[in-house]
Amino acid sequence: MTIGIIQQVADPSAVLARRNPVAKLGAALIFTVPLVSTLDPLTPAIALAVELAVLPLFGLRYPVLARRALPLVIASLGVLVTIVLFAADRSGRLLLELGPFDVTTGVLMSALALILRIFAVAVPGVIVFATTDPTDLADALVQNAKAPARFAIGALAAFRLLPLLGEEWQMITLARRARGVDAGRNPIAQVRLFVSTAFALLVGALRRGGRLAVAMDARGFDSGNARTFARKQVFTVADAVLISGAGVLAAATLTITVVAGAFRPIIG
Repeated sequence: MTIGIIQQVADPSAVLARRNPVAKLGAALIFTVPLVSTLDPLTPAIALAVELAVLPLFGLRYPVLARRALPLVIASLGVLVTIVLFAADRSGRLLLELGPFDVTTGVLMSALALILRIFAVAVPGVIVFATTDPTDLADALVQNAKAPARFAIGALAAFRLLPLLGEEWQMITLARRARGVDAGRNPIAQVRLFVSTAFALLVGALRRGGRLAVAMDARGFDSGNARTFARKQVFTVADAVLISGAGVLAAATLTITVVAGAFRPIIG
């Protein structure tokens, strides 16, 4: 089990949660391929519906997914505001006038397509990392995907240290406040304090990363010799079926989109 934002919250005995981490990661990547090949809102809408339908098979509850997807909601609001303000294509029926900006059906459809695509691409990643132990993922990347051990173990260490960034930010803020460094209600001072705190956090992260790299080299991670593993990650037929199923669903999603696009002029 991990801590903080990377804590495993799914039921590990669920059907798809037991699958090999590389298989789950590969299935997520394959399933999201159609999302980068189309611009209409139908493809991400279908993909998102499929993702929500298979969520119980991964042992993940909908309220948990909603909490983890909260940053996506904030990002989608930013996308909506950006599209409304800066969209070049303002075709369609006029819905609202915001000063010099015309909110039309075309603008809202463009924003909807982009927001749905953000959710449809991000949700598989949330599912994979919420149902996979980071150590198992690093072991599977080395054993099954033949990734370099230095890269996989280094990524695992960075993933484990990620929650410390929030704690360090809080410690830096409290230490500066104890020394009388406080921006108060001055917005300019708040921006300056934020930038200086972020720079101090970056310096601390670089120093920790350097020490971690030296420690890994001292333990032979860059020796080039074959490494042994305490936990064997087996890639089974069920894992291959999971990847094949993701490919079939991706192809079906793209086919439905193409067929719907072909019939749209006839219906119109």
